[in-house]
Amino acid sequence: MKTDELIGLLGSSFEREPVRTPWMTRRLGLAVAVGAAAALCLALAVLGVRPGLMQARPLVFLAFKFAFAAAVGGLALRYLVRAARPGGESRVHLGVAALPFVAVAALAGASLSMTPREHWHGLISGHTWLECLVSIPLIAVVPFAVVTWAVRRFGAPTDLVRAGALVGLASGAVSALGYSLHCMDDTVPFVAVWYGGTIALCTLAGALLGPRLLRW
Repeated sequence: MKTDELIGLLGSSFEREPVRTPWMTRRLGLAVAVGAAAALCLALAVLGVRPGLMQARPLVFLAFKFAFAAAVGGLALRYLVRAARPGGESRVHLGVAALPFVAVAALAGASLSMTPREHWHGLISGHTWLECLVSIPLIAVVPFAVVTWAVRRFGAPTDLVRAGALVGLASGAVSALGYSLHCMDDTVPFVAVWYGGTIALCTLAGALLGPRLLRW
């Protein structure tokens, strides 16, 4: 076998078999947890907890917002662990990561279908859409920095755009968790549009910054 053929064989094997490092899962999970705690503390310190949070309707929607953000963050972490390994991007399925967005969009559509059209604007925009649009991306800066550092320190991603997008997705999700304690709007369409939209915005920012920040 010639040298070039041997190198090609080794290279193709490396691409098909991502490096398996169980300790990376723990370290990236810890980084996301630290980022989530930081986002929660920042949201509470700057925005505070909404009044009347312990009433029935706010508690139900808080649980709904938590469930949506936790589902997004959990899938983002799962695939980030894979994308942070050399060659691991081949095992990342971003379509699966989009399932929580599809689910909440379907619920929002069902909610709007049962509501007169003249009330749609209020259900979608609420009273704090601008605050949500600004707050979630700003709060996400802190977990984004923590998780980016962890990926650079413990990982070696080869698809920097995809890895960066997953960092942004995880950071937006944990930021939404923190912001939900302050959010005063309790409608499914609001969560779908503004929580989903701002998390998607964080994902796009991560994809754009990934090639620069995650280079090794």
